[in-house]
Amino acid sequence: MRGSVDGLGSSAPIGMMLPAVFADDDLAQRFVAGLDEVIAPILNVLDCLPAYFDPALAPVDFTRWLSGWVGAETDGTEPEPRLRAAVAAAAYLHRVRGTRRGLAEAVRLAFGVEPEISESGGAAWSARPLGPVPGEPRPHLHVTVRLPDPGPADEHRLDALVAAARPAHMPYTVKVTAAERIPER
Repeated sequence: MRGSVDGLGSSAPIGMMLPAVFADDDLAQRFVAGLDEVIAPILNVLDCLPAYFDPALAPVDFTRWLSGWVGAETDGTEPEPRLRAAVAAAAYLHRVRGTRRGLAEAVRLAFGVEPEISESGGAAWSARPLGPVPGEPRPHLHVTVRLPDPGPADEHRLDALVAAARPAHMPYTVKVTAAERIPER
């Protein structure tokens, strides 16, 4: 959370901009110094405005707000690095939404693991007409995520994420399982 900064000076002191008749007036200088103290935080935010829209530099609370603004797939429980990565990738994910790559990237950003995606589609080439049709006749999509410590809400979260990132016509199923622990040597 942000707060005020004690002793923050104004980047554009009003006293320096007063006409000459008020430049030597002690009362006028003290009055505008009080105004400078009030508007200094506002001017500081405006001076640093581009940094607020960069997910790597913005304060965490502003980045959470920004995630909703750009449509990032977040739920408010992710750690700060994952939140910043999701906000930074939001425009790209909207561009590839509905593709296998877009779905895999959305799941990777949300859960931090690589998903297993199987789908019914296919592509083939034939030199002759009326060649075999690739894929399966009924469309389907299945997404499996292996988490180190899956919780009851993970499957619901994956379901909502896949529903938003899948191709619009594609029926789907999701599964969350525990990752196999590989002993260290």
